[in-house]
Amino acid sequence: MLVTNLFGGSFAKIDNMIKKWMWYAGFFVLLFGGYFLYVFSQTDISQSPLPVINNNVHAFSFTNQNNKTVTENDVDGKVYVAEYFFTTCKGICPKMNANMRRVFDAHKADSNFTIVSHTCMPETDSVPLLKKYEQKMLNGKLIKNEDGSFKIDYDTLTGNKQTPANPQWQFVTGNKTALYDMARHSYLIDNNKPDTSQNIGDQFIHTQLFALVDRQGRLRGVYDGLKEDEIQKLLRDINGLVKEKHQTRILRGI
Repeated sequence: MLVTNLFGGSFAKIDNMIKKWMWYAGFFVLLFGGYFLYVFSQTDISQSPLPVINNNVHAFSFTNQNNKTVTENDVDGKVYVAEYFFTTCKGICPKMNANMRRVFDAHKADSNFTIVSHTCMPETDSVPLLKKYEQKMLNGKLIKNEDGSFKIDYDTLTGNKQTPANPQWQFVTGNKTALYDMARHSYLIDNNKPDTSQNIGDQFIHTQLFALVDRQGRLRGVYDGLKEDEIQKLLRDINGLVKEKHQTRILRGI
């Protein structure tokens, strides 16, 4: 009987110690679990890893192919790609905009995305010319060349073919100084870097670079619009930025 009581008391003590350690373990699991849950709740997992290149993309006001005013308010809350071209360009512009058409096709149904194509020759690219250019961009047939590049076949166009509704691709013109300031100081894509002290009428920006702006109005990427690997990266980066949470301009302190 003594032996039974002795062992019974020992087992009871061991059982109590196990329960006590289990209680401590449960308490610390809950404590650390609550801490990590708090940290996780404060972390925006939607945030893209792309760095912010320029946090000061300026306000703007231009006129699009429909003779409507387009401002920064029209792209607030949207991811957008900016580029510069001119309608009569026979060099890099057709190749660039064939690639831009691919970007457009990939995201034309997404209300959180748009493209802003700026003319670098506002003295000649009138609103009617921009409208005709839009028709070529949207109605032309996108063709992949044997070398892997792309082009838009305009020969299949008919004069009576109606351009589809297009809220996702803006072709804009406006004051040349304002257009060039945006390229140089907001989008950082003037790769020719001319002497900006010269008369604005003598300046000419002709760049193959695309700028990617996030939903908060910040520059997040610059891409060579003629290189396939850069276009593929642009498409991936757009997908990442579209998923980011949007903050209003007031909350951003703009």
